[in-house]
Amino acid sequence: MLRKLYDRTISLAAGPYALWVLAAVAFIESSFFPIPPDVLMIPMIIATPRRAFLIAGVAMVSSVLGGMLGYAIGMFAFDQIGQPILESLGKADSMAEFNQRFNDFGFWAVLVAGLTPFPYKVITIMSGWTGMPFWTFMITSIIARGGRFFLVAGLLYRYGEPIRYFIEKRLGLLTIIFCVLLFGAFYLVKYL
Repeated sequence: MLRKLYDRTISLAAGPYALWVLAAVAFIESSFFPIPPDVLMIPMIIATPRRAFLIAGVAMVSSVLGGMLGYAIGMFAFDQIGQPILESLGKADSMAEFNQRFNDFGFWAVLVAGLTPFPYKVITIMSGWTGMPFWTFMITSIIARGGRFFLVAGLLYRYGEPIRYFIEKRLGLLTIIFCVLLFGAFYLVKYL
């Protein structure tokens, strides 16, 4: 079923309403949809490189707005909507421990989830549920989602089709490694 949804989403990237579809996918992906907007962005940018940064901007704005919906789900409807979404993603068991530590690292949690392949929707819902300050959530979401989408757009604009495999297969891993190194550096500076 997920493969059919993925294939249908990809087919929409070539249509005349591709930007609108991208906006919708980026919006709903931030709170419950399983397919990330990168799936649409990559073929759209390869098809029209001159629009790379417009496409990234649409994805960023829509994703952050969708993140606000995820935040609201966590804040106002966690038991009815948020918990079933997190359970469907296999994240329900670790919620209590996560909630306890989340706000201590809230800025970093949103930043890392927004930049990496970690499901951003989990962080948006948890941000609302744990009561993370809304403006901290918003500013971090803009930085993270903007960084991710504009990095992808910039790489595709500069290198085109040859960089596609790298983005699809390796960019997430490299971003995770970068975040681990960044956290390690902060830890060393703080405790040494």
